[in-house]
Amino acid sequence: MAHILVAEDERDIRDLIAFTLQFAGHKITPASNGEEAVELARSVNPDLILTDVRMPKMTGYEVCATLKADAATAHIPIVILSAKGQDEEIDTGRSAGATDYILKPFAPDMLTKRVAEILARLGVS
Repeated sequence: MAHILVAEDERDIRDLIAFTLQFAGHKITPASNGEEAVELARSVNPDLILTDVRMPKMTGYEVCATLKADAATAHIPIVILSAKGQDEEIDTGRSAGATDYILKPFAPDMLTKRVAEILARLGVS
């Protein structure tokens, strides 16, 4: 399955996402802040990145923009995770280069389904 980097500063949420996606067969690399997510993305080259918006050191939008501006990581699809689903928030994510947007809270089965749909659409197995 896919290698997914999960950037989420709240440990319980990060652990739930990691457990859910590992159970679905994916390899997970966790990051606890935006800066760590950028460093890990450059070193592990994941198939997909899920990033929270509000994190210490760098926001999810900054993570997205930074990775999309780097030729070595620009190809990695990034999905924004956020509790804020207003059009302005979604537009900010898309402007930063996000592939998709998943609203929190989400049920584990919905997360697995959405990630599978995104990976299939991108041709990542």
